[in-house]
Amino acid sequence: MKRIALSTLSLALLGAASAAHAQSSVTLYGLIDDSFQWVHNADTDNNNLYHLAAGNMQGSRWGLKGTEDLGGGLKAIFQLENGFDPNSGRLGQGGRLFGRQAYVGVTHDAYGTVTLGRQYDPLVDMVQPLTADNFFGSTFTTPGDVDNNDNSSRTNNAVKYVSPVWSGFQFEGMYAFGGVAGTTGSGQTWSGAATYGTGPFSVAAGYIRMDNANGFAARGGVAPTAANPDGTLPGWSTGATSDATFDGSTINGAYASAKSISISSAAAQYVAGPFTFNARYSFAQYKPDGFSAFTEQAKFNVVGGYVGYQMSPALLLGLGYIWTHESGDVSANYHQVSAGADYNLSKRTDLYLIGAWQHAGGTQRTGPNSTADAVASVGSYGFQAGSDTQAIVSIGIRHKF
Repeated sequence: MKRIALSTLSLALLGAASAAHAQSSVTLYGLIDDSFQWVHNADTDNNNLYHLAAGNMQGSRWGLKGTEDLGGGLKAIFQLENGFDPNSGRLGQGGRLFGRQAYVGVTHDAYGTVTLGRQYDPLVDMVQPLTADNFFGSTFTTPGDVDNNDNSSRTNNAVKYVSPVWSGFQFEGMYAFGGVAGTTGSGQTWSGAATYGTGPFSVAAGYIRMDNANGFAARGGVAPTAANPDGTLPGWSTGATSDATFDGSTINGAYASAKSISISSAAAQYVAGPFTFNARYSFAQYKPDGFSAFTEQAKFNVVGGYVGYQMSPALLLGLGYIWTHESGDVSANYHQVSAGADYNLSKRTDLYLIGAWQHAGGTQRTGPNSTADAVASVGSYGFQAGSDTQAIVSIGIRHKF
């Protein structure tokens, strides 16, 4: 009996020592962001809309993330993150359980991090934090989110490498496998970005290319028949690794059948006492092929600027401007001015008041063989006005846990 007791005690001590060495941790976290929102010219009849709208500053979410110390500076890591609408309880990101992020990998202080799964691309990781969207969310982002500044797109089947930080410099690279036998490139995504920060100054730049699936049917198209003479136009395939950048906006909605979307983006930021200044530029191209419902490339040049003022430890004020110019297929301009205030009641809870006004001009594509006068659509909300102006104001609360 003594021998059995000693053996049991030895195993218990060994298990305790192993647990101490592993230093594993799992964290449950999340946030809920909701508001009362007014939209002026919310539809094609220019009606006003009064409703509850979630995810203005950040998308509501809950998640699990964890690490395990493997020894020698190496750690195993994972993250699972769910998005949801607090006003309906519905899942976000197309109904996925962990639609925001779902990955596993390893990290080392000296060699960097490798992760596998559904992830943000390098531009979202490195360029977006130096833009107005990082401070005030969707109301301050590009009309139609044509350049993915508001994280409309995430990437499936992705392998991502993030380097350590060397004297303020860091880079990322990502490749997502299309996963179609015989056509390796169908639906693939690849991206790279780098950032450098020293003192109050930071700069970042990157590139991403998202490929649609190959073929008419692979994109959801149905050829015309006697029973269905119009058929069904192809769109962005669910088989592509990227979600793409379509949020229901008329600004880029007619290009959902693009063969590929490529985005180049750069941003710089300077912090001077209570003031934060940043500026950004991006160039997005929606390229067609023989299976697309449009024939000419759609090119979007985006220029944005932001000024933030930390009036007090609790109160942040912000002002932003974005100019979006479309060329190639059609010609259109969108001028958007945004303003906001964010007040912290505590470290976990804040109140915000944000708004934007947009004016559109020129011509938009509305279908394969049709164009119309450009109409306004603020940020990445997807509300289509029936005129060239639109305004959105939201007063809300955000709670983190």
